[in-house]
Amino acid sequence: MEIIDKINYLIKEKNLQKKDFVKMLQELEPKLKSTGEIPSEQTIYGYLNGKRELKVELIPYIAEVLEVDEQELFRFDIEYASEYNIRYSKDAREILELLYYTPKPMIEHIKIVLRKYKKNYEDGVKEI
Repeated sequence: MEIIDKINYLIKEKNLQKKDFVKMLQELEPKLKSTGEIPSEQTIYGYLNGKRELKVELIPYIAEVLEVDEQELFRFDIEYASEYNIRYSKDAREILELLYYTPKPMIEHIKIVLRKYKKNYEDGVKEI
């Protein structure tokens, strides 16, 4: 997955329209190193559509608009392709972040519960 795919995914996940994202990004007044100018609406759409190469200096501004850490734009540890994952990946990422603070006994309990759900699913119980 390319970074622009992740950005487009997060735009969709946050229920933003691309035009709103473009406006919010421009309001932060990011300056391109090559021109010293704020990228135009057309230029930003070019980035989002993969027709232009995204400039690295825009990453902090994009992360701010999307309300994520800059590093999140480069993380591809969860598959982002399907509608199912669009609905659940935000929750999954939050759970992954919270696991850091979870005591070992609770993690073991979570694993037991999740294995039961998996077994039920594999045994034909598709909805729990």
